[in-house]
Amino acid sequence: MAHRFVLRVTGGPAYDPSTHTTIPVNSQRPTKISNKHIDATVDVNIQGYRGLPHGSPNTSSYFSSPEHKADLYSISFNFTPKTSISGNDLVFGNDFDHPIRDRLPPGFSTAFNIVKWMIDPGLDGDPYADEPYLYGPLLSSINVLEIGEKEGEKEIENAEEDEDDILDEGAVGRGEEVRQQSGMPDDAKARKKYYLTEANRKNFTFEQGREYKCDFFNPYLDFNGG
Repeated sequence: MAHRFVLRVTGGPAYDPSTHTTIPVNSQRPTKISNKHIDATVDVNIQGYRGLPHGSPNTSSYFSSPEHKADLYSISFNFTPKTSISGNDLVFGNDFDHPIRDRLPPGFSTAFNIVKWMIDPGLDGDPYADEPYLYGPLLSSINVLEIGEKEGEKEIENAEEDEDDILDEGAVGRGEEVRQQSGMPDDAKARKKYYLTEANRKNFTFEQGREYKCDFFNPYLDFNGG
């Protein structure tokens, strides 16, 4: 049963747990992760968090914002590819080399079906398999996507950002031109629908050296269930 387990969030550059560090939940202190493919930072917020490390904040200012009052968690991340990646090849999700069916919180199956059939038709996976997985194209799966600038394009006034800022769909600096030229819709809902088409995904490239910011959240999956 899920209530027998205490959640600890970790992250690293590879599957090997020895490469992982603990990600401080609800801290607004992004964790840096780098490997041969990307440089990235990850920030995790969980409403009502009671996991490890003990004494972690129970909530975050993230959930006080009007657009996220109903959400139960957020995984936000920035990444800069070290080589260009086709929009059809970059997926967002998770997989395991062992079963996790006994660790899934109550209601997970219902939440999964809601997400798959009503929210993200591009999602594919089997969380109850012996080697479970859950993937969707990042372009059609991620809730919020902001296209940023390349390192040499960044303006001084954009160098420092408020860590409490809520990420919005869109682009900054020359990322606006990139977004427009790619044909990417301005609205997140329209963008997700647009990239359900494989040909549209193939026409987009995550450029080497350009920063992309993402936020994934929903009000369905409760990590404190049970």
